[in-house]
Amino acid sequence: MDEFRFIDRSLSNAEKYVLREKLFHTDAVQPLWVADMDIATPECVIDAVKKRLEHPILGYEIMSDSAYRAQISWVSDHHGFEMKREWLSYSPSVVASIGCAIRALSEEGDEVIVMDPVYPPFYSMVKENNRALILHSLKQDSSGIYHFDLEYLTTQTTPKTKLLLFCSPHNPIGRVWSRDELSALGAWCLKNGIRIISDEIHFDIVYAPHKHIPLATLSSALLENTITLMGPGKTFNMAGFSISTVCIADETIRKAYMQEAHRIHIGEGAVLSHVAFDAAYSEGGVWHQKLLEHLYANIRMIEEWIINYPQIRFYPPEGTYLAWLDCRGLGLGDRELRAFFVEKAHLGLSPGLSFGKEGSGFMRLNFAVPKSVLADALEKLGRALDHDRKN
Repeated sequence: MDEFRFIDRSLSNAEKYVLREKLFHTDAVQPLWVADMDIATPECVIDAVKKRLEHPILGYEIMSDSAYRAQISWVSDHHGFEMKREWLSYSPSVVASIGCAIRALSEEGDEVIVMDPVYPPFYSMVKENNRALILHSLKQDSSGIYHFDLEYLTTQTTPKTKLLLFCSPHNPIGRVWSRDELSALGAWCLKNGIRIISDEIHFDIVYAPHKHIPLATLSSALLENTITLMGPGKTFNMAGFSISTVCIADETIRKAYMQEAHRIHIGEGAVLSHVAFDAAYSEGGVWHQKLLEHLYANIRMIEEWIINYPQIRFYPPEGTYLAWLDCRGLGLGDRELRAFFVEKAHLGLSPGLSFGKEGSGFMRLNFAVPKSVLADALEKLGRALDHDRKN
């Protein structure tokens, strides 16, 4: 069976389809925005859920130790992070975990560092919990690679700066941070007494020769200073199961986090999610390797297409399945750029400005789709660009 065949989701309640009219004011766009895949969830996950449904009772259940052990083994094998069972707890989502960690580890009015551009809930979780944002702009070098600047960051912080929200691999820019970068950032946070909340949900979507390094593995001090957020949602296209985990090695931090989690009743999740989680990490290895090969082929397709359209710049991502398209060469304002993609190319992408001010002039394209879907999208965009060039 072709795991990466076209599957019509338009008649399901898929967010990226249902919300087209609301977001783009038309449903006549090909949606390439929400970061889930238009690719079938692994058969091992579907089969495990079907088997569990043979039992006629779907009541309250807790995450099994076997599910946690499956993730522990996966993370050890793929990332060299030797986690302990007692460090792990359930969460319905990384965003929920971020909010919980912010409330557990800081007070209202404290400052939280967020690197711009980044996944929009990083901003909203800080603001909605009445903390102050410190925006640190990531800057591109001459080769298009983004970097943070610790010297400048030092000038931005104050004694009220308590937390760093870190995205690794980074959404939307596709950076897989190097060991040297992570070590320098970690040392800086330790020196300045800043705790790290590390969103590593994309950690399994990384392309050679790059390698994801969990920040908590760099030293015992960083292990004790870092909350690591992870889960199977991106890896196995199972975001609809609403399941992720929080890894906290330090007992004091873990106690504070769990008190907040109990206060808002995070709970233990749903039985089918537990089963899917276990199956994905236990049996999904072969599927995952095929997925990476498929996604890398899609990157190559974009690279080949971009040769004929130099007005858009594309730096292949080191990780994630998100293409960060630099459209500044089109000479359009952000509103006009969005209109061009919707009205002329008939594509529904995420506007760069939604990721922060450093995203101005960019568009984010989700290429975790069948080859035929990506080819169709690039053809539409090419026709729109050709039409504008002729006129």
